[in-house]
Amino acid sequence: MLSFTRVLIAGLATLGAVQALPQAVPVSTSVVPTPVPAPTPATPAPAPDQTQLFRDLFTAPTAIKRFQRLLTQGGTLLTGEALQKLIVFNFNGATPANGAKGGATKAANIETFPILTGLGISTTLGFLEACGINTPHVHPRATEFLTLVSGSNLKFGYVLENGLVASPQSPEIAGVLDQFQGTVFPMGSIHFQFNDACENATFVASLNNEDPGTSQVAQNFFALNAGVVNATLGFPKTIDGKNIEEFRKMIPANLAQDVDNCLAKCKSY
Repeated sequence: MLSFTRVLIAGLATLGAVQALPQAVPVSTSVVPTPVPAPTPATPAPAPDQTQLFRDLFTAPTAIKRFQRLLTQGGTLLTGEALQKLIVFNFNGATPANGAKGGATKAANIETFPILTGLGISTTLGFLEACGINTPHVHPRATEFLTLVSGSNLKFGYVLENGLVASPQSPEIAGVLDQFQGTVFPMGSIHFQFNDACENATFVASLNNEDPGTSQVAQNFFALNAGVVNATLGFPKTIDGKNIEEFRKMIPANLAQDVDNCLAKCKSY
């Protein structure tokens, strides 16, 4: 069974930017007619002020006043597309974050779906490719109930706060989900999902806060002071293509190896 001592090492992609330089304009001594300026295009209507919207929602004295601010205009309920955009969330079009591989998630939360303000709930859909991992993370303000709606053999694990079991026993609570099975990840627990199958998997994660927050464990740990990270883990001074195997050997167990095995297995399908 996977454990949180297993680590998946991912490369960092570097993005470059190109800035176009202005071209020199040749000087002409010929007299040319003064061009008639083209009509100025109409200025598009400004987008709704999201900051003002949330200020109004947060300061509304009652829930019905929030709904009035969001769903009505001049005392009349909005209709058609204007209303649709406010009451229906589209989970299609999920894209990987920061060029990550293995799948993507899309979340309906207070920022992306303002009608959730004050309702104490949010939902994320996860689309994991074969052998994809939703890497270990924490929701600091919510408990999550996750249901697998397509796919099978979705491995999961989580670790609660200190003191669940006596040292040196493993505190990881782990299991496997098949289609239409679910599990819970208590608030603050470190948890992950690993699609250990050769087909895509989709899960629905419901959380009891409209602003659950997410903190990626490995990524944020390595954002700490380099001296603290090095002292904690005893890693080599640098991690690159030349010493990645040296780094891998220092990890007590190997989530990366599990992914290697999964990918090798799926190539035969």
